[in-house]
Amino acid sequence: MPVALLTVWVHDIALDTDRYVETVSPLASDPAIEDAAVRRITHAADVRVNGSQAAADIAAWLQSQGLPPRAAQAVKGLGPQLDAAVNDTVDKVATRFVTSDRFERIWTNANRDAHAAVVHALTGEGRGAVGVNGGTVTLDVGEAVDQVKKALEGAGVSVASKIPDVDKQMVLFQSDQLEKVRDAAHLLDVIGNWLPVIVVVIGAAGVLLAHRRRRALARTALGAAFACLVVAIVLVVVRRYYLDHLPAQVQSEAAAAAVFDTLLHFLRVSLRTAIVLGVVIALGAYLIGPGRLPRSIRGTSERAADSAAVWAYGHQVRTGRVGTWVEAHRRWIALAALLIVALVFALWNHPTALTILLLVIILLAVLALLALLAASGRATVDAEQAAPPRPDGGT
Repeated sequence: MPVALLTVWVHDIALDTDRYVETVSPLASDPAIEDAAVRRITHAADVRVNGSQAAADIAAWLQSQGLPPRAAQAVKGLGPQLDAAVNDTVDKVATRFVTSDRFERIWTNANRDAHAAVVHALTGEGRGAVGVNGGTVTLDVGEAVDQVKKALEGAGVSVASKIPDVDKQMVLFQSDQLEKVRDAAHLLDVIGNWLPVIVVVIGAAGVLLAHRRRRALARTALGAAFACLVVAIVLVVVRRYYLDHLPAQVQSEAAAAAVFDTLLHFLRVSLRTAIVLGVVIALGAYLIGPGRLPRSIRGTSERAADSAAVWAYGHQVRTGRVGTWVEAHRRWIALAALLIVALVFALWNHPTALTILLLVIILLAVLALLALLAASGRATVDAEQAAPPRPDGGT
């Protein structure tokens, strides 16, 4: 089951462009990513002014115009402030750009255009804006640096035109294990979405061939849920280990955590969904069993439905032939409702734990309605049988 979920994750995140872009687009407005991008762009811009030399030149000119020597010396002391002012301007321009819609568009377009490189991050060498070299995955922020350069020039920082052509790669992910998982990723890519179907078929076959099918169903569901729980716990441990051992190439731990969490979000959702589904199926298999508690629950439900039906019949609320028909075919109708709910779940696009709870509530509502209709049918039959015969010989 966990391996089947991994294949779905590989297809939906790494091999589906729209799904991948939908996943990573919110990262452009993530505070950790914005902060890392500002620092990386600012460093890449590398705008420097010799503040001490500029202040000395200004002081010399002012002194030649009659400024007292002590005042000229004070002007010369403004050099560090000039450096700080330029650096502050660069930081503000970069921050304003990164927090704007322009950066989000650049981020989204870069990821969309480079999706083929993301696929190659698992299956081979990367290309485009996203590059893969060994175990390091990088994103080229050169376009963002160029935009900031233009904004600085527009703000009057003339030295921005001299921004050098430096490394503009922002490290998104780094792991020495990346190359080792490429063969496995390729195998998962080949298997594709067939593995979940195979897993379901194997599970169903095991249940149908079992001597005690209800118990086999419960154990199979709980086994799958437990396996997914183990994988979910492993992901938590792996995340902590990865963040505690970040290499020097990763500039921001918070940004690395945001990327890690975002890329694995749907895998975690799938694991939680499988866990909840397994528990629900096992619980359902238990409640239809011969145990004392299941019998007590079912008996209480039937008595409550019968009481409601008798009260309704006494107040002229009757279902007529519908109730008697439901009573006669209740088992098959309940089975059909269960199959329909299972089909809806199977066709649901990326179901979640909330999806399961919603479908369970709908199924319980349908079963409750069937119980009431069947009880109404029984109440009608019992009332007709208890009624005295008519004088004309009718019933």
